[in-house]
Amino acid sequence: MNTSVAVLMGGPSSERGVSLQSGKAIQLSCEYLGYNTIPVVFDDDIIQYLDTLLNVDLVLIALHGGIGENGRIQGMLESLGIRYTGSNALSSAMCMDKHISKLLAEDMEILTPGWKRIREGEPINRSQIKFPCVVKPNSEGSTIGLTIVKYENQLEEAIDTAFDYDTEILIEDYIKGKELTVSVVDDDTLPIIEIRPSHGLYDFECKYTKGMTEYICPAELDDKLSDKIHETTLKIYNLLKCRHYGRVDFRLDENNKYWFLEVNTLPGMTETSLVPKAAKAVGMTFDQLVQKIINQALN
Repeated sequence: MNTSVAVLMGGPSSERGVSLQSGKAIQLSCEYLGYNTIPVVFDDDIIQYLDTLLNVDLVLIALHGGIGENGRIQGMLESLGIRYTGSNALSSAMCMDKHISKLLAEDMEILTPGWKRIREGEPINRSQIKFPCVVKPNSEGSTIGLTIVKYENQLEEAIDTAFDYDTEILIEDYIKGKELTVSVVDDDTLPIIEIRPSHGLYDFECKYTKGMTEYICPAELDDKLSDKIHETTLKIYNLLKCRHYGRVDFRLDENNKYWFLEVNTLPGMTETSLVPKAAKAVGMTFDQLVQKIINQALN
């Protein structure tokens, strides 16, 4: 096989460590699949690697968060005519901005928890905030900077934490219930996963530490509900113009209403990551998953 690929990983975001894990896993898979594989690990300056990126058939983006997922890297690659995996610049920007993606979903009558977007320096009307609530950066992943606030006296610290990571934050209604996620590969949904973290919140530690979370795949839901969630997942995925692969997160409340939270356009591809788990449930190996993503990008 003469096809050459570059695996782009690292970057300056708070999710750099996870990106390096995803990138290494994708790199090993590409080598196994027979591609001429070049790992590209960058810190802040991607420009120094442009010659490499311009001289491969495909760039596999293994970045998470920040410029790797908000459309900036995608926009640069598009302007240079470089093929790459994952959603395009516009889709990436819309999905990374939780406020925008929730507005678009709400416009399509898709349930999403009520929220307020607050920019740094804006006054906050605390009398309108219901507890418990979720405070999180508007454009971060891996639950970084996110706090579930049960009582009013915890609010200030949660707001400060979220603003450490972004100049815009969301204060969102907390939906009591189950955490569900649905992966999409090649415009098909994979089995729904229910996530049961060991300590209430599916935080960074639970996501990336083996044994700290129980995953039920496929989730134990009745067929009718499951079909509806799959249908809504594709509706959101197409609404936000995603491509190749992605993951849509929901909360399922005690009345079996499912609430859209966010879309991840470059989901993790590590040993504990959710897309490979869902793929495995339908008999798809990690290498087959990577090949499927590559095929879409090349075709």
